[in-house]
Amino acid sequence: MFRLRIVPAHGDPFEHQLEGESVVIGRSSSADLALADRFLSRRHARLFAEGDSWFAEDLGSRNGTLVNGTAIQEPTRLQPGDELRLSGSVISILTKDGKTKSTTASSDFGTHTVFRKATELIESQSTSATAGVQAPEELRRQTERLKMLNDVHRALARSIDLSELLQMILVRAFEHLEPEEGAIFLKQAEGGYNRAAARSVGGTESEYLYSETLVSEVAEKGLAALVLDVETDERFAAAESILSSGVRSLVAAPLLDAEGALGMIVLNSRVHKRQFNEEDMELLVSLASVAAMRIRNVALAEEAAERRILEEELKLARQIQVALLPSELPEVEGYEIRGGNIPSRGVSGDYYRVVDRNDGEECVFIIADVSGKGIAASLLTASLEALMAGPIEVGQPAEEICTKVCRRLFARTPPAKYATSFLAVLEPKTGKITYTNAGHNPALIVGADGEVEELGPTGLPIGLMEEGNYTEGQTKLAPGDLLVLYTDGITEAADPEDEEYGLERLSAVCVEHREKSLDDLAGEIDADLDGFAQGVPYADDRTLVMARRTKK
Repeated sequence: MFRLRIVPAHGDPFEHQLEGESVVIGRSSSADLALADRFLSRRHARLFAEGDSWFAEDLGSRNGTLVNGTAIQEPTRLQPGDELRLSGSVISILTKDGKTKSTTASSDFGTHTVFRKATELIESQSTSATAGVQAPEELRRQTERLKMLNDVHRALARSIDLSELLQMILVRAFEHLEPEEGAIFLKQAEGGYNRAAARSVGGTESEYLYSETLVSEVAEKGLAALVLDVETDERFAAAESILSSGVRSLVAAPLLDAEGALGMIVLNSRVHKRQFNEEDMELLVSLASVAAMRIRNVALAEEAAERRILEEELKLARQIQVALLPSELPEVEGYEIRGGNIPSRGVSGDYYRVVDRNDGEECVFIIADVSGKGIAASLLTASLEALMAGPIEVGQPAEEICTKVCRRLFARTPPAKYATSFLAVLEPKTGKITYTNAGHNPALIVGADGEVEELGPTGLPIGLMEEGNYTEGQTKLAPGDLLVLYTDGITEAADPEDEEYGLERLSAVCVEHREKSLDDLAGEIDADLDGFAQGVPYADDRTLVMARRTKK
C-alpha cells in the first residue's frame, strides 16, 4: 500500500495513507482528499486501485494533472517515487516505509546508473545555494554553477529562432560538460520525439543517442539520468546501436517547465575519454531548466508569428472573395431581390450571384456551396465563379451551364472537390423560371397564399463526376410569390441537443413572414435561427438569396 506526501499550495506538508480502492482529490470538502488550493477543480483527480497497482486519472479538471511533469490524458500507473502536480499542489508517491525510490543515489539496476527527479535536483541546488555556511569546495562549485547559468541566460536572452536556440544550448553544454556528442529531442504534437538538434566533437552526427529507455525514464518520467557504463545496465541490453557505437557514459536531463516535459537533452562519451559524474548530472539539469523556459518562449513566439501570418492570409482571402460576391444586385422592374453571405471561418465556401442578361429579358440566379471550408473552399469557389461567368454572360441555359462547368471542374480538381449549385433563369415579364438543381438543397417557392413548392435536384453536384446528367425544371412566380435559395449552413445549423434546424422550420418562418420586406424576412430567419441554436457556433457558411414578384 502506498503513502502520499502532500505539499499543498497553502498550508503545511502532510502525509496520507492510501486506503480503499479510490481516492478523489480536489478542493471540495466532499472530496476524499480535500486540499486548500483555490485553483484546483472541485473534483480534480482520482487515484484508484486495480489489482496490486494504483493509477491516477484526471477528472476533467481546468488545469490538468501532471505525473512526473507530463499532463496525463488517460489513467496512468503509479510507482514509488512518482510525483503528481495538481495546480499548485504536489503529491509524492511513497513506499510503505515512507520513502521514495527515486531519491536514493542509484536505481534498482545497480550502482552503474543513477536516476534522480529533476525537480528534486533543482530544489536541492536552490537550498544549498542559500545555505548559511558552506565548505570552500562547495562554495566554489556553487559559484561556478551560478556563473555558468548566468552566462547561459545572457547567451539565450537574445531574439533567435528555435533551431539556432537549440544549437546554442548544445554549444553551452559542450563548453561546460565536454561530451563527445550531444542531442536534443523535442516532443511532437502528434506523439513521439524528434531529434531537433545534434552536435559532436568530430562534426559527424550519429543516430544512436535516441533510446526508448531514455525517453521513458527521462522525457516521460522527468528523471535525470547518469549512466556510468551502458554495458552493465540491463535497461540498455536491447539498445544495440548504443552498445555497438562504443558509447559507455551517458548523462541526460528532461526539458521541464511549468506546463510539463518538452523533451530531453542527452550527452555521451566513451569511458576512456570522459566519464560523467553526479555533479555533471546536476549541472545538466540546471542547464536544461533554463533551456526549457527559452524553448517554450521561442515556440510560443513562432506560433504567434505564424498565427499573425495566417490571419493576414485569411483577411486577404476574404477581401478577394468579397470582391467575387455582388456588391449590389440588379434592379428588376416588378421584383424585390435580396442576397447575403455569412462565413463560418473568415472565408466562405458559399457563392451567389444575380445577373441581368439579354437586355433585361432574363435574370439569372446562382447559389453554390463547395465541399470543405476555409481557404481551400474559397479557392474552389473562385474557380467555380470563373468557370460559370462566361456561359452565363453568353446566354446559355442553366442545364448547359451546369454540364459544361461540371466537365471542366472535374478535370481540374480531385474527386473530393465538388460543388452543389442551383441555377434559375427568370423571365421577369412572365414570372417563368427555368432551373437546374445540381445536387443542392431544394429551393422554395412560397406562394402568396402560403403554399410551398420545393424545387429538388435535377442532377448531380458539379464536378462530382465528369457527366452530371442534368435536366431542367420549370415553375412560375405569380404576383406576391417568393423564391428562396439557401445553403445547408442554415438548415443544418444545430442546437445544444445536436438537432438540425431543418427545411421544415425554414419554410414555416418564410410562410409566416412572407408579406414582410425581404430585409425584414431575412432578419426573422436570422432571429429564429439564433434562438434555435442557443449559442452553439455555426459549423458552416450561411447564404440566403430571395426574390419576390411584387403584387400588381
